[in-house]
Amino acid sequence: MKKIYVETSIPSFYFNTRPQVGMEAKKNWTRQWWDKPKPYMTLVTGFPVIVELLELPNPAKCQQTLELISTLPLLEYTSEIGEIVDVYLSHQLMPRQAMGDAAHLAVASFYKCDFLATWNCRNLANPNKFDHIRRINSLLGLFAPTLVTPLQLLEGEDDESDR
Repeated sequence: MKKIYVETSIPSFYFNTRPQVGMEAKKNWTRQWWDKPKPYMTLVTGFPVIVELLELPNPAKCQQTLELISTLPLLEYTSEIGEIVDVYLSHQLMPRQAMGDAAHLAVASFYKCDFLATWNCRNLANPNKFDHIRRINSLLGLFAPTLVTPLQLLEGEDDESDR
């Protein structure tokens, strides 16, 4: 059973209201992936997601996003995870202003999630960062989750069904 950490941008895009073509496409891919049965996958999330969703300026969207993830197991945020975040920031794996991104990666790594699902391609699902993430996690003795978008997960599911 594969474990997928659901980062904040996933429920946010599920309820996207921005009309730009790219935003609509991400919303549609997010909904297709989210709504598709995942018999070999377990979705989980972490406290940093809850914190970020509670900070959404639109109360209705905040409520919708929290309801969407309400059935997901919530991974505990421990002091060890806080120490991992500090190491990520000190090694410039994530910018300090993106502390939430460092927290998502730390939670997913600490709990050995197979994937971290996100639309954040600047600080998380950024191919230019993958080697750096693996290197730092290896130094820390941590698992490095595969950082993916819902579109990549959809494509992966299609590949699996072709076999």
